[in-house]
Amino acid sequence: MRDPNFERAVVLLVQHTVQGALGLVITREASVRVGEVVGHLDIPSNPRLNRPALWGGPVERGSGFVLYRGVAPEGWSAGNVAVSPSKERLAALIGAGADFHLCLGYAGWGPGQLDKELAEGSWVYVDAASDVVFDTAIGDRYDSALARLGVPAEYLWMTPISE
Repeated sequence: MRDPNFERAVVLLVQHTVQGALGLVITREASVRVGEVVGHLDIPSNPRLNRPALWGGPVERGSGFVLYRGVAPEGWSAGNVAVSPSKERLAALIGAGADFHLCLGYAGWGPGQLDKELAEGSWVYVDAASDVVFDTAIGDRYDSALARLGVPAEYLWMTPISE
């Protein structure tokens, strides 16, 4: 894809309706650490949080979403990956010592835009998998997601999004 925001990106699609779509890039690190964000939210930090947040996408980079295993009572669920915009959920996960990712920003599409891009072949769809999100190194997630389709990355040819 010609857009550097999405070249070799894996996007966890969390909402797709007639009003548009919202997804989170899970293959890019943000320039800020989780502990820095937590500090601004008045949530107690710890050394375990001295790791990069994820760059979730180019839209509203100040917004945050926490990804964790399970089903979200608030927010969205994609497979066994829960996504929440809740500061309280983030605090509870930190307090419990749970595994999570913090995504800053998101990828967004207007009404019909993602459907058109899918029809053009600009995206490949694979079911959400918690092992790709939580158990696979960031640099290996793209290949891991494609492997679920049985397609090596070097065999994939996609149509770039018209700009």
